[in-house]
Amino acid sequence: MRLDGKVVVVTGGTRGVGAGVTRAFAEAGAQVVTCARRPPEVPLPGAEFRPLDLRDPAAVRNFFAALPRLDVLVNNAGGTPYRRLTDADAERHARVIELNLVAPLTASLAAYEHLERSRGSVVMIGSVSGGRPSPGSAAYGAAKAGLENLARSMAVEWAPRVRVNTLVVGMVRTELSHLHYGGEEGIASVSRTVPLGRLAEPSDIGAAAVFLASDAAAYISGASLHVHGGGERPAFLDAATVNKEA
Repeated sequence: MRLDGKVVVVTGGTRGVGAGVTRAFAEAGAQVVTCARRPPEVPLPGAEFRPLDLRDPAAVRNFFAALPRLDVLVNNAGGTPYRRLTDADAERHARVIELNLVAPLTASLAAYEHLERSRGSVVMIGSVSGGRPSPGSAAYGAAKAGLENLARSMAVEWAPRVRVNTLVVGMVRTELSHLHYGGEEGIASVSRTVPLGRLAEPSDIGAAAVFLASDAAAYISGASLHVHGGGERPAFLDAATVNKEA
């Protein structure tokens, strides 16, 4: 799938999943602009970096107003540290929700006029955490659940000129994987819980994002595409004492 001549903004597109998405769009021929508070440690070929704090609504509006054109917005910026609910006050949890839900709303509204003119699309980077209990990252899970619902509402309100979809992302191997799963032994152990036997690579998420933004997905809007390697094996299968596989 080619996106030659298309202008794409990837928020938080400088590392991890965001860098994988940025590379995928650049390889598809798009003109990619990434934005984050800090520049990438390693320059990303085919992408232009512009500094932006996505939690500053005025700065976000100015950023999009300065663009001459926009065809695709990928709301990728987000994340959270491991933090149990009672280990922080509500204000700190609210900042997680602000980054993962309010910031994508702010960016989408700021980008709307561009996208309406170009008949473009929005790709939300969601998470499986939004569809199941998320102990240790409850505010993040709540924000991602809200993001998926927001995308479905946007898809209806902004149709037919702007498509909006969500990638529901499972576990991804990035430079920060050790913070969530441990070292190589922990990553290997977690990988065995995934039906496809491995964590996703950022390039897997990038390829799916390019698909949703391309003409191949021209009739897909308001959808949630799960990119999670088959999901999670139900825990009861391993806990039960009958019906074991040989």
